[in-house]
Amino acid sequence: MAGIYLHIPFCKQACHYCDFHFSTQVKSMPDLLQAMHRELQSRRNYLEGETVETIYFGGGTPSLLATDDLKRLLDAIHGYFPVASNAEITLEANPDDLTYHKIIELARTPVNRFSIGVQSFRDQDLQWMNRAHSSSQADFSVKCAQDRGFENITIDLIYSIPGLSDRDWMENIRKAVDLQIQHISAYSLTIEPQTAFGHQMAKQELQPVDDETGSKQFITLVQELARSGFQQYEVSNFCKPGMESKHNSAYWLGKKYLGIGPSAHSFNGTSRQWNVSNNPRYAKGWMTGVPELETEMLDNRTRINEYLMTRLRTAWGVDLEFLQNTYGIDLWQLEKSRFEELIGDGLMHKDNHIITLTTQGLLRADRIASELFILES
Repeated sequence: MAGIYLHIPFCKQACHYCDFHFSTQVKSMPDLLQAMHRELQSRRNYLEGETVETIYFGGGTPSLLATDDLKRLLDAIHGYFPVASNAEITLEANPDDLTYHKIIELARTPVNRFSIGVQSFRDQDLQWMNRAHSSSQADFSVKCAQDRGFENITIDLIYSIPGLSDRDWMENIRKAVDLQIQHISAYSLTIEPQTAFGHQMAKQELQPVDDETGSKQFITLVQELARSGFQQYEVSNFCKPGMESKHNSAYWLGKKYLGIGPSAHSFNGTSRQWNVSNNPRYAKGWMTGVPELETEMLDNRTRINEYLMTRLRTAWGVDLEFLQNTYGIDLWQLEKSRFEELIGDGLMHKDNHIITLTTQGLLRADRIASELFILES
């Protein structure tokens, strides 16, 4: 199994929390799309003939793409790579882009999954975050997509928003559940230095939500979605049975993927590559045959630590036998006292050779993983 990710780095406007690579200069989109076609052609052997089972249009705002441009990219992928007949093809979309006519057009393409950036069903939150849509547009976009036959829809929600009470958060969760969608991704608001919120915080114009409130809202999320039949299979991701994101799951399970577009990352099992995070330089590089593409070779220590970091965030957990058989490392014996401490504190479970985190442990997943990192190859 392999996946292809296409980064569409354009947005109508900048959300105050976003630190992904994007541009609001959409007039350069044609040149950039031409370079993405060139990159697809140039890297057609990167996945070594593995069947592509997931295609993901991320961004940025991929729903800004004209339907014909979307089709041309999909045609190119099918021309250069073997693609499974039942491939999961996801398009990230903003609610304001998913008009009735846009959804009708998209229903005529191979896209079979929407990831809709709702973020909140409260207009005051959306305005504060500088989102381009309203709560009514969010509701309409989901229902309209469902009416046109889309049966695999996920939405994003954000908690730990200043001014978002526990009651408000509960109402957001309930509205999401009432839409009868198959998947929900929910993230705690993170304030990065180079964002608008980061600049506000540096000037003490913004006070982030305290950890206790954020943890409480996370636990509410886990409990309420479980009551509604959702399974938590990763820290921030919840689905109805069998409706996991195949594409994102491939990241966490260590599958190969090819990233196309500026700032996009690729992974082939032994190395990681990434494109320059600059639209003009990306386009010039691929069109002239001299791409700005960096490569990192992964030694065993790095691969083990990445495995710990990603798998501890998931319901699949860390397989101690896999580490022993693949890398010759007995992690349980190396970290036995720490494992026993985590289990005793109610942060971790051990079921035979599988280690998973509890809900309380997931709140500390990154810290726990870093404590278990292998320091020497």
